[in-house]
Amino acid sequence: MVNADDFGLTDGVCRAILRCAEEGVVTSTSALAVGQATRPNAAALRDSGLDAGAHLALVGEDPPLLGAREIPTLVDRRGAFRTSWRGLVPAVLAGRVDPDDVRRELGAQLEMLEGEGLQLSHIDTHQHVHLVPAISEVVLELAQAHGVAFVRVPHSDGRGPRGVVVRQLRRQLAMTVARRGLGAADATSGVDHAGQQEATTLAAAVRSLRSRVASVAELGVHPGEGHDPERDRFGWGYQWEAELEARCAPALRSLIDRRGFALRSYRHIAPSYPPG
Repeated sequence: MVNADDFGLTDGVCRAILRCAEEGVVTSTSALAVGQATRPNAAALRDSGLDAGAHLALVGEDPPLLGAREIPTLVDRRGAFRTSWRGLVPAVLAGRVDPDDVRRELGAQLEMLEGEGLQLSHIDTHQHVHLVPAISEVVLELAQAHGVAFVRVPHSDGRGPRGVVVRQLRRQLAMTVARRGLGAADATSGVDHAGQQEATTLAAAVRSLRSRVASVAELGVHPGEGHDPERDRFGWGYQWEAELEARCAPALRSLIDRRGFALRSYRHIAPSYPPG
């Protein structure tokens, strides 16, 4: 699966993802319920036939769906999320985040996406915060309650402390996902070079997936249009346009074929996966 995150971040991101599905190799997308462009573009996503999942958010520049009184431990006095996992994770580990607040907000996000007519096949989270066990427990509970079959299990090849921690948490999450009877790709890529996967980096990611995969792999991507003033408030340093062009380049499809992959979506593998 080639999954484009952040559908709904801006109109330009939505257009780029749909273009990558039509002209390139993107087979699914994860919709950001809190994104300002999600509702205006939901019909286009439905009409495209592109496989849709939920990109659940507990951090970021966009406001939550619920008010501060409903989720006080997730927001500041202005009702805004913490902007990064670096603020959220320590608070979770210190017991300053109420799991019921997480449950209410993420449940509202799933209901919003379903209310827009999206049939969700998979769940992942903004900045991969569901790697944290206290958050993953809620995410997996909600996946089962909403009949969503697959949950992303992120992976990092990084050699530094961050990569080591991600791999440790990945193993724990993978076991919990399997124990609950949910599905996940055997190998994923996208954590280490998020938003920076131009042609060369992307080719390396495909080769890495080939070396690790048992049967099913997911490549996470972040395409966007080059000129997009709506995106100025996101200081992420992403190479949006380079990712867009790389996803639509014939060379990428050729590389995927040569490495022995067949392009699929979560919806297409759901009837036969996980094995048994």
